[in-house]
Amino acid sequence: MSSPLRIAVLASGRGSNLQALIAARDTGKLPVEFVLVGSDKAQAGALELAEAAGIPRLVLNPKAYPSRRAFDLDLFSRIEATGADLLVLAGYMRILDGEALHPWVGRMINIHPSLLPKYRGLHTHRRALEAGDAEHGASVHYVTAELDGGPVIAQARIGIEAGDHEDLLAQRLLAYEHRLLPAVVRMIAAGRLAYAAPDGVALDGERLSSPLELRGDELVR
Repeated sequence: MSSPLRIAVLASGRGSNLQALIAARDTGKLPVEFVLVGSDKAQAGALELAEAAGIPRLVLNPKAYPSRRAFDLDLFSRIEATGADLLVLAGYMRILDGEALHPWVGRMINIHPSLLPKYRGLHTHRRALEAGDAEHGASVHYVTAELDGGPVIAQARIGIEAGDHEDLLAQRLLAYEHRLLPAVVRMIAAGRLAYAAPDGVALDGERLSSPLELRGDELVR
């Protein structure tokens, strides 16, 4: 039997997507080993979740470093030392230095609350509402030096309903994020998904022409 995929997770906030990953692991739906949960915020809820789950934790203060690049180089060197196969950004709110992250391209994914390439960056729910969009969603993508610009692996879509406001839309979408991220990690752990350099995603060795879509708890073409 092959060893489980070793994953590290970075999060800046409460860690609800981390909790979804832990829950999937605990129910046997996600064959992974958590080797680290790291944060740039000492009070991040994700760190409490990691402690409760017995996962090693790391907190680094960006203000203790002379530059973003210095911070990121130290962070990534510590993650590398854990032997992580995959780095998951689950609500990590820092922009990463392109040179520092380069060795991790193809081994790092991020979940972003929009249907990329729409609405990179912040305030995605507000922007979707202000644009009058009929649907909204979340994307999991490989991380590259371009902000929220790496190749999209999979997406979950929801309709925007009458009466939706920013907080309500975010809350409704979160339930889909909690299924989308574990589904992607599960397929990576199974060896079915891979980064197709420089700007693509391969499923079972075949380059995808469009992102996978979430149906229930599974990803489909």
